Amino acid sequence: MLDAPTPVHDDLLDHLVRTTPLRRGEAARVVLDVLSYFDETASEFVRRRHRELQAKGLTNPEIFERIEAELPHRAVAPPQLSLRQLRRIVYG
Repeated sequence: MLDAPTPVHDDLLDHLVRTTPLRRGEAARVVLDVLSYFDETASEFVRRRHRELQAKGLTNPEIFERIEAELPHRAVAPPQLSLRQLRRIVYG
């Protein structure tokens, strides 16, 4: 999890304080929780969802079908890219 909101998130925190009953500290915790949630990689998401669905009693065929349907609609962290990979994205 992130340690503290960055100045980049100040506008978001200001917006949440202005538009919700949250105080600034509470809004910061919400932002950090959401960022942490969406920082999950595709592999981490698949493993977590498998455990959750297995705990609900679903079978592997049902689980994998559901995960396959959920994954395209899920925001997941991009893979870690090296500087070389970043350059190749830009320059081909």
